[in-house]
Amino acid sequence: MTAGNATEPRNGAPGRLGDPERSLKTDPRVHPGVIAALAPFGLDGLATAPPVSPRSTRAELLEFAAGAESAFEPVFEALTAGLPEVEGVVSQTHTVTGADGHEIRLYASRPKDVQGPLPCVYHIHGGGMVIMGATSAVYNRWRQELAATGLVVIGVEFRNGAGKLGPHPYPAGLEDCATGVKWVAAHAAELGVSNIVVSGDSGGANLALALAIKAKREGFLSAISGVYAQCPYVYGKWAHDSEELPSVAENDGYFNHRDMMQVLAEIYDPGSANIDEATCWPSRATTADLEGLVPHVISVNEVDPLRDEGLDYYRKLLAAGVPTIGWMNMGLCHIGEVLFRATMPDVYAATVRSINSFAHSMR
Repeated sequence: MTAGNATEPRNGAPGRLGDPERSLKTDPRVHPGVIAALAPFGLDGLATAPPVSPRSTRAELLEFAAGAESAFEPVFEALTAGLPEVEGVVSQTHTVTGADGHEIRLYASRPKDVQGPLPCVYHIHGGGMVIMGATSAVYNRWRQELAATGLVVIGVEFRNGAGKLGPHPYPAGLEDCATGVKWVAAHAAELGVSNIVVSGDSGGANLALALAIKAKREGFLSAISGVYAQCPYVYGKWAHDSEELPSVAENDGYFNHRDMMQVLAEIYDPGSANIDEATCWPSRATTADLEGLVPHVISVNEVDPLRDEGLDYYRKLLAAGVPTIGWMNMGLCHIGEVLFRATMPDVYAATVRSINSFAHSMR
């Protein structure tokens, strides 16, 4: 499979390890649908480093994050523009009270006129735990498409580290996710829910994985039947020598720049104060943290800088004896299977089917 004016790597190594000038549009591994989706926004080349760093002031970091959120929102809108409406789905909003007395909104969708309890996908949106929201166009669409396959899908609007819902660094967002999932479990009968699978992408995958660890520690693991994590953002520090995580250098700038990953990490966990805490950065989880957890699916994407941290976590789960499925989506950039419904409908549909199958198998 080729894309753009791709050529073979000079030294046989993939991506920018083989050719530092390689970009999404010139890497022969990249799915053509990725290029078709990103080219209209000028995002099919190499992403540039952000104008701030972890050493910037807190005010500068929060201002940058707010601007990044504002820039991404119209892109998410455009990626779903023109798609046919999802039919046969009804939605409602529930509001629960967080530990600090604040409101947490839960956006629930389910198939219309379907009787009997259904598996629930408790969805946690991406954005590095720092930006974006459950009501963004991409995530509204995602929940509806999942619900149309015979699921109850509940998106949690947790407090972000920055942007419109911030600034609330760790552990605020995780606490909201925990409050929400416990509420869903307590109201399963009235919601028509048989079991709960926690799912998320990128930063949402971090929170999904952390939520399982937190649930085990605090005694509410029985509320969760499984975890489905896509492109997990779990490492916390991305060294430039790339020895531990080769994909960081191999795919750097492919829709996601490693310096951006570090900036978001600083906003979420100021000063890396919690860098060794597994519920902040699940890559730090020990075997004791993971033993006895519910079944997991870890899904990574081939041309994503975050690929290898997801693979590392997958292996940690296996070593701890956790029933775990892992796979790689070939040719996809970071969360391409969620974002690019219009240009990769087959890939999108396959992912929806996979989550549906996993949720039903956990009943």
